[in-house]
Formats: sequence, structure tokens, C-alpha cells
Amino acid sequence: MDWARFGQQMAAMARDLLAQTSVDGTLRRITASATELVQGCDAAGILVLRGTDVKTLAPTHQLVVDSDQLQERVREGPCFDAARSSLGAHVFRIADFSREQPRWPAYAPRAHRLGVGSMMGFLLFTEDTDLGALNLYSHEPGAFTEASELAGWLLASHAAVALSSARTHAQMEQAVATRHVIGEAMGILMGSRRLTEEQAFDVLRRYSQENNVKLREVARLVCEGGTL
Repeated sequence: MDWARFGQQMAAMARDLLAQTSVDGTLRRITASATELVQGCDAAGILVLRGTDVKTLAPTHQLVVDSDQLQERVREGPCFDAARSSLGAHVFRIADFSREQPRWPAYAPRAHRLGVGSMMGFLLFTEDTDLGALNLYSHEPGAFTEASELAGWLLASHAAVALSSARTHAQMEQAVATRHVIGEAMGILMGSRRLTEEQAFDVLRRYSQENNVKLREVARLVCEGGTL
């Protein structure tokens, strides 16, 4: 492993991650970087566990989607375990899927038939009920070494910071947009119904509560239709 070159590539990737303009863009750059920077990595993706539902984010190849769907069906697997709880192992490495894997008797042989030879996974983020793991796949058994694991862990650490930053930025943009649309809706109600600012907001709030609709969506309805 040429660590000097790897360090230069990581620095370039970090700058590229921060230059992304969306959470989706950040996720895609993370998984693409895994195939570029980690020796032996043929495919990568991020598995998110929401309750008992599995979602695949930014897969580089169909193999990633197939593996995640398999884990969801059989309710077991290394990625499933890594994303299940922040209290478990933050890193896993499975050297050879052609050998028996007693921990995942339903998943492992089926994954091997999909074309998985070896894999690694890293807990990437834990936020509210969304738990995610960055997962790296190789078609070849024994493709991932200790150096590969260290490189993957360094990548995942940078990726977690970048993803957290991207999410925070997206939430801030959404909050600004929400305030804007609510303010516009209040202005419409104030003009059409001769209400005060407080009364207009109370109309929106009551409609939201009585109809179990988010306040932003209520405001959007007003902006689009001129009334409720």
C-alpha cells in the first residue's frame, strides 16, 4: 500500500466531498471513492436501516442492491448487523464467502452465488432512527487485507464528517424554505381574510393539527390555491 499516494488521494477526495451541493452528491462521491481508493474494492454502497426496512443509497453496482435486498429478505447479514446498532462492531471484514459463515447461514451462501467473494463494512452514521453502514464488495475471496481495512476505515471517517455536514446544510436550507413558504401563506391569508399575522398563523396551525398535515404542506396549499 502506497500510503503517501493514498494520503494525497484522500486529501483530494475530502475537498471534493465538501464541494458537493447535495446529500445525494456526497453519498455518490463516497461510494465512488471507495472503489477508487480501497484496494480490492469492486463495488460499494451505503445500507440504511429504518426500523426493519433496508434502503440502498448510492450503489456503484447492481451487486450492492442485490446483496442489501437479500439481507432484508433473510433478516441477517454483516451489513444488516453493522447498521442495526451503534453499540455493535463498527468495522467488519469477511475474507472468503466460499467458506461456511456460521453467523449468517442464510445470507452467506446466497451472497456467494450473487458473486460476492469478500466484503468489508463500516458503521457510517447514527442519526435518530436512521443507521447506516458503508459496505465494500469484491468478487474475489481474500481481496481485502489489513491495509484495505485501514484504508476503508479512514475513508469512512472522512465520509461520516462530510455526510454530517451535507445533512446539516440540507436541513438549514429546508428550514429557510419552510419559513419562506409559511410567511408567504400567512401574507395571503392576511390579505384575503383581513387577519392579523398572529391570526393567520393560527389558521395554518389549526388546519395542520386537525388534518394531520405538516405545517409546510398546509402553507404550500395556501400558496398554490390562495386559500384553504
